Amino acid sequence: MYDLYVVTDETLSRGLTHEEIARRAVAGGANIIQLRDKEKSSRELYEIACRMKEICRGRALFIVNDRMDVALAVGADGVHLGQSDLPIGAVKKLCPKNFLIGISVGNADEAREAEAAGADYVAVSPVFSTSSKSDAGSGHGVAAVREICSAVMCPVVGIGGINAENTPELIAAGLDGVAVISAVVSAPDVTEAARALSLVIKTAKENRS
Repeated sequence: MYDLYVVTDETLSRGLTHEEIARRAVAGGANIIQLRDKEKSSRELYEIACRMKEICRGRALFIVNDRMDVALAVGADGVHLGQSDLPIGAVKKLCPKNFLIGISVGNADEAREAEAAGADYVAVSPVFSTSSKSDAGSGHGVAAVREICSAVMCPVVGIGGINAENTPELIAAGLDGVAVISAVVSAPDVTEAARALSLVIKTAKENRS
């Protein structure tokens, strides 16, 4: 379910809209699409999210970054939170049954705290230093991935500087999936990039078992 998680970003997409990124990534096998845009108005974000939800319907989960209000308004599958966003306990009071709550974590303590509060998955962020997200900070590295994966029972994905070359090492370290921006969004062929990375993840999981 969490194999390939694609975060849309129009500033890195060679001119593609959020919707077109989603359409092409889903066609390539992405399991989760996350809408991330900190510049657009609430109305713009809502309208984009409505269209992306339809693109993902029945083919991939649709997650909204940060904006719980937008996620609820469009009936998204979930929301992804940062450490400075609403507490998970407060979000859970608002969300419907089966609504997914993910949260970015930087160490095992944050992961345990998130799981105890009811997070459905955690995202190690950033795994490696990245230019795709200006406020991401320094990469935590593979050792931190391994420690976090050992600390919690919920699914763990990683984001930040991940590509087809380093994905096998991260899956071997315990990740359930990888979240990417530029590795798919900035590729000349988004669908083919998603398809190729999905195959890398599948092969890495088979080699792990």
